[in-house]
Amino acid sequence: MGFKLILISLLSLLSLSLQAQYELSGKVVSQENNKPMSNVQVWDTASGKTAMSDEAGNFKFEDLEAGQRTFVFLIDNYSYDEKVVDLQADLDLMFKLKQSINLSEVVVQAKKRELFELRRLNDVEELQINAGKKTEVVLVGQMVGNTSTSNARQIYAQVAGLNIYQSTNCGLQLSIGGRGLDPNRTSNFNTRQNGYDISADVLGYPESYYTPPAEALEEIQIVRGAASLQYGTQFGGLINFKLKSPSKQPFEVVTRQSFDSNCGYSTFNSFSGTNGKFSHYTYINYKNNLDQAPRDNMSLEAFNAFTSLNYQFNEDTKIGLEYTHMSYLAQQAGGLTDVQFYEDPTFSNRTRNWFKVNWNLLTAKFNHQLSEKTKISLIGWGMNSSREAIGFRTDRVSQVDNLDEPRDLERGEFVNWGAEFRYLTEYKLGEDFNSTLLLGSKYYQSKNGQRQGPGTREADANFNFIDYPVSELPTELRQSDFDFPNLNVALFGENIFYLNDKLSVTPGFRLEYIKTEAEGTFRSVNRDLAGNALQDSTFVDQRERERMIVLGGVGVSYKPKKYAEVYGNISRNYRSVTFNDIRIVNPSFQVDPNIKDEDGFTADLGYRGRYKNILSYDANVFGLWYNDIISEVQKVGTRINAFGEEVEAGRVVRFRGNIGNALIYGLESLVDWNIKETFFEEQNELRLNTYVNLAVTQSEFTDSEEPGVEGNELPFVPNFNLRTGIRAGYKNFLMDFQYSYLSKQFTDATNAPQDVNDNQSGIIGSIPAYGVFDLSFSYRYRKWTLETGVNNMLDNAYFTQRATGYPGPGIIPALPRSFYATLQFKF
Repeated sequence: MGFKLILISLLSLLSLSLQAQYELSGKVVSQENNKPMSNVQVWDTASGKTAMSDEAGNFKFEDLEAGQRTFVFLIDNYSYDEKVVDLQADLDLMFKLKQSINLSEVVVQAKKRELFELRRLNDVEELQINAGKKTEVVLVGQMVGNTSTSNARQIYAQVAGLNIYQSTNCGLQLSIGGRGLDPNRTSNFNTRQNGYDISADVLGYPESYYTPPAEALEEIQIVRGAASLQYGTQFGGLINFKLKSPSKQPFEVVTRQSFDSNCGYSTFNSFSGTNGKFSHYTYINYKNNLDQAPRDNMSLEAFNAFTSLNYQFNEDTKIGLEYTHMSYLAQQAGGLTDVQFYEDPTFSNRTRNWFKVNWNLLTAKFNHQLSEKTKISLIGWGMNSSREAIGFRTDRVSQVDNLDEPRDLERGEFVNWGAEFRYLTEYKLGEDFNSTLLLGSKYYQSKNGQRQGPGTREADANFNFIDYPVSELPTELRQSDFDFPNLNVALFGENIFYLNDKLSVTPGFRLEYIKTEAEGTFRSVNRDLAGNALQDSTFVDQRERERMIVLGGVGVSYKPKKYAEVYGNISRNYRSVTFNDIRIVNPSFQVDPNIKDEDGFTADLGYRGRYKNILSYDANVFGLWYNDIISEVQKVGTRINAFGEEVEAGRVVRFRGNIGNALIYGLESLVDWNIKETFFEEQNELRLNTYVNLAVTQSEFTDSEEPGVEGNELPFVPNFNLRTGIRAGYKNFLMDFQYSYLSKQFTDATNAPQDVNDNQSGIIGSIPAYGVFDLSFSYRYRKWTLETGVNNMLDNAYFTQRATGYPGPGIIPALPRSFYATLQFKF
């Protein structure tokens, strides 16, 4: 019995030892200089767990079973490394990585093993400070969805609270807003590509006519309102499209051929590689839906190209040159009234409306490491771009186009250049407190032009102005010719003070000098009741606005555990009036000539983190305080008489001006649960996640001089914004199923309800609630990948936009159900 008891005890001890859980701590340094390496992804091949090294190069794994384990180390510009560790006790090891240009296919596959599709920016990333801010990074390369059309509903599925115009441009242009900000052309965000501005005019006309194709993106970085200190004054914050990096192989080609039943044919082809100190990345994208448009009078043809050339002089110095081009021509089917939409959302009574864009950006970059703890960057860029629109766009949407009248033609030209310098250094405050300081400056100058007048009578895409006799011009004459010189100089800085290893405080400032000008002429023709011209007058209009603004803010971060963080921030925001606010001639709405800039604050308080590899979460409450918010109300329109005086025109229009002060507040949350890591941890080939992204938002005009506005909700604020889905896969087969829901939202400050019997305008009224299902699949076999799926599975008829100008006016229907397929080959 004694022997049996001893044997049983030994076997029990052996069993316990085999089930023992140990901890591995490590530090990653560069083999060349022994400097700590941050943002290194460490992958345990046995469990599938990952860890990321911090600024000091440290990482940690907990609850690992005993035995031999293989760890893979991954980071750009370094070779991947595999280390075999015999784990029989808690260990603390140092790992050295050697810089290299070769990455194996094994590493490429390993880098795709992300547990979650959304990450947060580190406190310091490249030359930007993010501590205490609400940040979201969309890992575009990890998603399963319709990237050939840059389906924003799928790409931004886990970004909380975004309101998306789901129009029919097949991904050529992004229109997103959030927290009560107008989604139109993403004009309330500072929009960048690889760190530099890409909108038409950052302050004077911050609309994004160009958006890089999702197939070219590595990730999308989003920093909410507190980004105003580093990136500019917009209330929305920053959106930075980070394009794919050059391949570490000498030469790599990716070709993707796609077809979508709404958007037609698309081809995307990229060429990249690294040879010694030189690296490059180029893509070419062409698409057209000439035979596949979901509505009559709707077609597009687009060409997009980008190239990036980089040279690494040595370990500390790198230069780069980037060029971006996009051009497209689209026929626009126009907007609908409510009656027309519910009778047939594919209907169109506009046959002569066209839109054309030509976008060109050139950028030079310089990055230099001054010392182990200090680095600088300088980016200079220039733009020479244009957009042209021609058509019949009366505010009486139901009116049939008079084919005998000249079309309304509008041309915008955008010429600007700028430079941004950044200096970042790490230092100690006394002996115990680490700090990181960022200082920067920006110079931006533009001279944009906008001309409006009569075009041809024909139905083709002719964008030439025609000088007609007054008797042949439409009654609603719209003619103007303006230049908009703008100048912006900014100084900014932020500093992270680490009070201990858990708590940091980050104050910051931004000093802005803004000079906005408008100089030009506009023409007014007064007619009698029979339409005969009584007076033909041309007026000179010259305005100048010069101001100096100081923005301030502070962020706080508290990390009680490595997997959890409490963060909060408050910062001042400011939005300059655009040149469309200064001078616009549009029959659908008018602008207050005394309109002025918006001012206010944004604040966030949230809790975020990751629990082991099981749960990724972020929940925050936010507030936006607006002063002199620019919005729209319904008023009797005006016109200019023969004496240059503004008089009532006798019809109701949407009037844009400083409506009053407002408050927006709410809750934004995201929970992503890795079911595979919870129940099937050892099944390395399995992938199974589910997520819920919910925003609950309230808004109110706290005071207003406009009648019937105080106490109303703000436009573009759905009370409920929900996106939820399941992502699953086994080996090389992946699936994504998603549901999106937005509750009703108003489109003007008077909270005009929807009138389903409206058969006149279509530009006034609320947007009803809607829900949409999407299903996508992906399968990879060696160098081939097949992607397919269906968007708007139930073929719901809904709309997200009431346009007051192009591409309307009127209701712009969202896309009906579509099927898509993409075949990719990589070599």
